[in-house]
Order: sequence, then structure tokens, then C-alpha cells
Amino acid sequence: MDQNSLFTNYFADWIDTYKRRAVSPVTLRKYETSLKRLGEIAPTLAIAQLDRRAYQGILNAYAQTHERQTTLDFHHQLRAAILDALDDGLIKHDPTRRAVAKGVTHRPRSAKFLSLSQLARLLSVLELGDGPSWDYFIYLVAKTGLRFAEALGVTPADVSLEKSTVTVSKTWDYKSATPGFAPTKNRSSIRTIKLDHSAANVIGVLINGLPTAQPIFVASGRRVFNEVANDRLRHLCATAGIPSITVHGLRHTHASILLYAGVSVASVARRLGHANMATTQKTYLHVIEELEAQDDEKATRCLEALG
Repeated sequence: MDQNSLFTNYFADWIDTYKRRAVSPVTLRKYETSLKRLGEIAPTLAIAQLDRRAYQGILNAYAQTHERQTTLDFHHQLRAAILDALDDGLIKHDPTRRAVAKGVTHRPRSAKFLSLSQLARLLSVLELGDGPSWDYFIYLVAKTGLRFAEALGVTPADVSLEKSTVTVSKTWDYKSATPGFAPTKNRSSIRTIKLDHSAANVIGVLINGLPTAQPIFVASGRRVFNEVANDRLRHLCATAGIPSITVHGLRHTHASILLYAGVSVASVARRLGHANMATTQKTYLHVIEELEAQDDEKATRCLEALG
């Protein structure tokens, strides 16, 4: 690579050199998606032409069809490659300095999480009949806080009815053209989750007679789509008369309910498979701040009683 090389070619080579086989398949696809968008926005831009104005133009073009947070993610990926180009001497100045990430107005979103009573109403309308279904899938996520791909990767062998646990050691790469088992998001995602008594009974009935090494919710030879599960969940939310929520929102619901119940941040982080507590604290800051305010009131009442 030299200064006359196309920026898209440099970014593609950088991904192959530093990211391929170093990040999860899901993360790698995000980089490849960014590469595709870069090729659409600036297909003829050479490294030598990459100055602050050119770079800001790339971000501005991307932001026309993406929200600000997504534009920031795109910016961070490109910037990582550009800083390496700077270190390699291909460019003399950092064109990303003081770059501004814009974005389209936020689209209406589903609720981030449900309350305990709302979740109870949702579970009450699930149709848990014979054999695996999206309703059983929704039940499992609500009871465990599993990520979508983690829940898809669960097999009967991962469930211990004796210990009332489900073990997460893999995921299901449902986005691939050739779906199959894949590694977890990180090492911390490999974990064993305790099931409550009711959940253990429900899951026990579900897996009875199923092939032990096959995914519970993935039929042989069939593709699985996140949006199909979310469509079913939206229908169930409407039936229950509660705010619409996504499958990922059920993961947030699970964590929030545990935090409100007094479960420690450390325990919730382990249950969710977060790499560290900082991720949990950042994601559920609003819940933690509310609980801290309640703790302050309890503390002052306790000390006031001392006179």
C-alpha cells in the first residue's frame, strides 16, 4: 500500500490484517458492512486525498441515512484504520481530528424494558404448546436474559434439570448464509445460569425427546430471522396490553428486574455474560441511580433513628 492506493482498498486490507480471526464473526461483519458503505460513499478516494474535509464528507454522507450513534460506530471503525495509516507514514496528519458525527432523527423505538407486572402479563399470554416455538423462545430469554444468538444455540444437552441450570458455551450464527454453531461474544459469555423452579419445569417439558446435540429452536435446514421473533413478540405484547418490546428488550427487562429486586451488579453482570461490571453499570445506569436514591433515603432514615 502507498499514498496512491484507494482508501477502500487500504481499509479492506486493514480488516484482513488486524480483524479477521481476531474478532467474533458478528463483529467482523460490522467491519465488512462499514467497508461496503465506504465503497459506496468514496469509491475513488485515494489515501493521499484523505484530509479533514474529505473525511468529514464521508461521515456526513453516511449520517444522511443513519442515526448519530450508528454514525459514531462507523467513525470509530474508520478512525482505527486511519490512525494505523498515520503510524505507517501513509498520511502526515490525522484527518479524523475534531470530526463531527451527525445523524438522522431517532426513529420511534420499542420500550427498552418492561416492569415486573408487565412481564408477568406477557408470560401469561404465551402459547406454550407441544414442541419448540417462538413463544418458548421468548419465555427462555425472559427467564435467563440470554442474547438472541445465545438462545438459538441452546441444545437439550446444555440444560441440567437436576441442577436447574442452562449453560451457555456457544451461539448460533443465524446471519450467515451457512448457519451453524459459533463462539460466544467473549470468554465472559461462557456461563451457567440458574433457572427458577417454574422455568426448569417448562424447559424440561419442552426438551423431552428432542435430539440432545441439536439447537432447540432451529429446525434442520431452515434459516432463522430476528425480525420474525420480534414480530411474534409485538403481537404478544399487543395481546397482553403492554408496551411493545423487542427480544433484546427482554434481556434488558431481565436485568432490570433483578437489579430492582436487589441482586448485585456483579451477579447481574455474570448472569448476562458481560465482560466486566462497567458494561452493566453503563447499560443500566438509570436503574442503578434510582436504586441509589432509594438507598440514600433508607440510610438517612436509619441514621435519623439514632437521634
